[in-house]
Amino acid sequence: MKSSLSPYFNMLCHPLLIICLVLGIGCLPLWEAALAANLEKVIFIPQWLPQAQFAGYYMAYEKGFYRQHGLEVEIRRGGPHSCAAECVQNFQADFGTMFLTAGIEKRAQGIGIINIAQIVQKSGLLLVSQKKHGILRPQDLMGKRVGLWAGDFQIQPRLFFHKYNLFVKIIPMGEGVNLFLRQGLDATSAMRYNEYHLLLNSGLNPEELTVFDMAEHGFDFPEDGIYCLEETWRRHPSRCRAFVAASLAGWRYAFAHPEETLDIVMRYVTEAHIKTNRVHQKWMLAQLQELIEPPGKAIPMGLLVPQTYRQVAQELQNYLLIKTIPPYEEFYRDCQSDVEKR
Repeated sequence: MKSSLSPYFNMLCHPLLIICLVLGIGCLPLWEAALAANLEKVIFIPQWLPQAQFAGYYMAYEKGFYRQHGLEVEIRRGGPHSCAAECVQNFQADFGTMFLTAGIEKRAQGIGIINIAQIVQKSGLLLVSQKKHGILRPQDLMGKRVGLWAGDFQIQPRLFFHKYNLFVKIIPMGEGVNLFLRQGLDATSAMRYNEYHLLLNSGLNPEELTVFDMAEHGFDFPEDGIYCLEETWRRHPSRCRAFVAASLAGWRYAFAHPEETLDIVMRYVTEAHIKTNRVHQKWMLAQLQELIEPPGKAIPMGLLVPQTYRQVAQELQNYLLIKTIPPYEEFYRDCQSDVEKR
């Protein structure tokens, strides 16, 4: 394996730096120039707008972890008008995040997407209703207006409807929960770390809500993972490992220093003109830690467990969302064991 010290050895041998040290003149600007000259530039795009859901990547950037691993990372904004999966597929980004179900679907369609780190190990996706409308069991959703986001977010709810033989009126959803609060929906999609907390902040109490947790109904599908093209891995495996190592370091730092992390997150959301507050982002970060490091499950951060992968892929095949299951060994590249050695 190529030594992780080689980029730094090259920097020490940089002619500008040698001259600087010999003459005893100001070294910092030249050191920074030498460092920048040896960094590999990459583009990363998460699947949504700035928020604590991506705090680990922000901290990896802000604390210099990417640079320490030889990378100059540009973090772009994802969201409804900038699909992370499409950006990776079209060579507009080197790395991106997406749900495991989306990654499996794309691989099964013949797209050369691979998973290089499974960050979120559990599902945080919910369907939420108000008890006052008589919705207490899955069967009570029959014929009701259910809000679903587009794309990957529809997979688990549609499997849920199929499991309970439900026919519902699907209403396309945008951001926020206003449509649900204004009685435009009988049930709304919600992430536990985001929209569910917005509902509580709106004045609704937990006991007033019926929550259908996809994980509790047999669809506990891991969500955010780091993806790249197989071609990127084939041409630059050390770059992929470096990105994973630095990203995991960023997540560990974020969980160990939540207040500092929230300072950074709030700067990112402010720059993006996103309406939120620190209390909500704090909730999000805490909920994400439980999904990334599930209590009682000793899963190394970043690992895609083979059994979990096969269970999710089998569900997708059972419900005819994919025809064949991509082999685990072709879909996932284990950067985790390499990261643990660093």
